[in-house]
Amino acid sequence: MEEPIRTLTVEKMRVQVYPDRGCLGAAVGEAVATKMRDLLSKKRGISMVFAAADSQKEFLENLGAQPGIDWGRVTAFHMDEYIGVAGTAPQSFGRWLRARLFDKVRPGSVHLLDGMAKDPVRECDRYAALLESAPLDLCCLGIGENGHLAFNDPPVADFKDPKAVKVVEIDGTSQIQQAAEGNFARAADVPKDALTLTIPALLAAPSLFCSVPGPRKAKAVRAALNDPISTACPATALRGHAGTVVYLDPDSASLIDTTLARR
Repeated sequence: MEEPIRTLTVEKMRVQVYPDRGCLGAAVGEAVATKMRDLLSKKRGISMVFAAADSQKEFLENLGAQPGIDWGRVTAFHMDEYIGVAGTAPQSFGRWLRARLFDKVRPGSVHLLDGMAKDPVRECDRYAALLESAPLDLCCLGIGENGHLAFNDPPVADFKDPKAVKVVEIDGTSQIQQAAEGNFARAADVPKDALTLTIPALLAAPSLFCSVPGPRKAKAVRAALNDPISTACPATALRGHAGTVVYLDPDSASLIDTTLARR
């Protein structure tokens, strides 16, 4: 396994920087697989939630190739979905994860958010009930360019949200990011609303593995590590979770303040 070229701790959160994006993905894949095997040796089954984003590609490819995991004892969730986008559409986050992981490893249960539900609020309640019945053991996530976690953009993020899943309006920065990643031709084509797990729901998992490669994430990483903990940068909430490891490459770590190493 590739060793990190830099490690640091920021409050409760651990940070590891790898030589390149491929090494980052391999490191996260191996770390998640190791944790899964350990938990499955002690429990009848485990529950996981995954992000669907360009930043997760290398990690998911590596995880899907890991040996010795009984995926039949895994319950899988995903973090968010566009309202008004069918699960068969190329832009669907559920479809994205099926193609890159779920259809390959065949988890015992896969629960997907329905972006076409007639009543989005009821769909949130349905999904929240599923999460309650299978509490998360692992959360595999990223950080958005505006510091969002799932679709908890700064205007709608709530660190004490009473809900586990809610309807949100997608921030303009997130719309631009989705277009830049090739999910839509233009930012104007990105849906304005989504279903998302809330920050308390994500942080309820004891172990968080956060993959954040690429130069477009450098400013968000700097804010997540340096700024005051607040919803102005939702990812700052990760600093209060002792089970969080953030995986970076030199591009995403390029703006980290060197004084952080002394925290």
